[in-house]
Amino acid sequence: MKKEDSAKIVPDTSIIISGVLSDLIAKGEITGEVIIPEFVLEELRAQASRGKQIGFRGLEEIKKIRTLANENKVVLRKSGRRQTYEEIKLAKYGRIDALILDVAREEKAIIYTSDMVQSLVAEAEGIETRYFKPYEKAKKIRLEQFLTTDTMSLHMKENCVPMAKRGKPGNIKLVKISSEKMGLEEIEQICTEIMDAVRYESDAFFEIGAHGASVVQLGDKRIAITRPPFSDGVEVTVVRPIVKLTLDEYKISKKLLERLERSAEGILIAGPPGSGKSTFAASLAEFYEKRGNIVKTMESPRDLQVIPEITQYTKLDGSFANTADLLLLVRPDYTIFDEIRKTDEFRIFSDMRLAGIGMIGVVHASDPIDAVQRFIGRIELGMIPHIIDTIIFVRNGEIEQIFDLVLTVRVPTGMTEADLSRPIVEVRKFEDGKLEYEIYTYGEENVIIPIKEAKYESAVRKLARQQILNEVRKFDKHADVEITADNKASVRIDNDLIARIIGKQGRTIKELEEKLGISIEVLPKVTTLGKETTFEKTETGAYMVFKLNPKLSGQIANFYVADTYLFSATIGKNGEIRVSKDSESGRELIKSIIKQNLKIFV
Repeated sequence: MKKEDSAKIVPDTSIIISGVLSDLIAKGEITGEVIIPEFVLEELRAQASRGKQIGFRGLEEIKKIRTLANENKVVLRKSGRRQTYEEIKLAKYGRIDALILDVAREEKAIIYTSDMVQSLVAEAEGIETRYFKPYEKAKKIRLEQFLTTDTMSLHMKENCVPMAKRGKPGNIKLVKISSEKMGLEEIEQICTEIMDAVRYESDAFFEIGAHGASVVQLGDKRIAITRPPFSDGVEVTVVRPIVKLTLDEYKISKKLLERLERSAEGILIAGPPGSGKSTFAASLAEFYEKRGNIVKTMESPRDLQVIPEITQYTKLDGSFANTADLLLLVRPDYTIFDEIRKTDEFRIFSDMRLAGIGMIGVVHASDPIDAVQRFIGRIELGMIPHIIDTIIFVRNGEIEQIFDLVLTVRVPTGMTEADLSRPIVEVRKFEDGKLEYEIYTYGEENVIIPIKEAKYESAVRKLARQQILNEVRKFDKHADVEITADNKASVRIDNDLIARIIGKQGRTIKELEEKLGISIEVLPKVTTLGKETTFEKTETGAYMVFKLNPKLSGQIANFYVADTYLFSATIGKNGEIRVSKDSESGRELIKSIIKQNLKIFV
């Protein structure tokens, strides 16, 4: 570029914020007079006062320009007047840009801009202009030097050592990524690069811009920048997905796959933060899209990692209600609603589901029932099963529990009077249908009652138990019977008599089941000890987790307190056994752990 030896130059806000003007002065390509309109300073001051990053960036550039102007013998002065209240209100409609053009016209100066529209308007009004490309995409921004393939999030704050969470769901560690504290200048440079990318790169956009806080989406990275007074220092937090899975990789059961394919249209994906909910939601979105469905998402910010065929929507005019109105016109088969938090969002989810759209919602919850509880009070209780039919609880990147919601009318568990019948929302385990919770109205309150192993028997169960006892005691006079479900019973028989009750090729027990009309599980009274094995115990929420050798997966583990048998359990994958603290077995385990006399035999 040729030097502007004696020309007067009027820069607008775009060329100052982009840093182009300071570069031109530093390179000696401007030697004339630079006139900064008062309107530019006012606009940058207003942006900074609202906590906007571009305002701080612009004011820093003004300071830099003043220093460079003195060093390069460039005349720098202000011109114009302050904005009126009306002009401030009209700023977003281009009023400030028009006032800057007026200054250039009055000063008979060249307008310098990085805004193509401003350049075209100046030419249309006969004002000499120079347009400069605002941004050259860097091959790699400074932020990316901290991002390894297993980095889940970065946490950087001025005057603090930068940290990163690395690993995979279920095995995440917080590590230092530098031995030195990060200074304000360094973190501001990172903020500048982020803001440049957001303004000019096609895969970057603002999601939230508030006083002292900004949230941007840069590729697959969600970046939150906070400043005083909102935070006590400048902080940058970067979160990104590190795992992308297909539904097949979750090893879901055939029964759940059939449910997802045929009838599940009101799905809640629940779990604690960082558990892999959004990753599973993205997998489910692609599963439905590949099956010939139109799939959309509702997100703020838009950070689900989905294929291009799935369009990602955010808030329309600042509201998901407007987005929902648009989606009803678009008519998708399924919509993924990521991160449902506010009351309005729960109602929007419900309205769209009742309108006939298949909905998959993602909610934060420490327990599966908490996900349902967040709808209670916001949605009429009897409507919840029509809105939610399946709850999938995800923890550490794996599906931990699945629940089914059903509406019925009967007497709640534990009540006996027939006139106490009422609508009840049953929450059952999906795989075996076991009733876990009942939700109903009691007085004026909605209550959630966990259904524990009954310490009493209904009259029908007592009759059934007695009838089974009469039959099995023909084989063992001391046999014991437990009704475990409406159509299932467990029978404990003396070890030496098990072969007799089962019969050759299982004929005897089969005939007994057909006669009684119930499935019978035969268990030994004294479980064979086997070989004692080592184990590690941890706790997670409502469960105790016992970690055994992974090679033992699929085998039966027998729990003993000293020489007293407690129960048996199948060793799961990765060698884990989970026991509910609220169960009778769990309470006995807690006592044995306190006494330090628990043993496990395989």
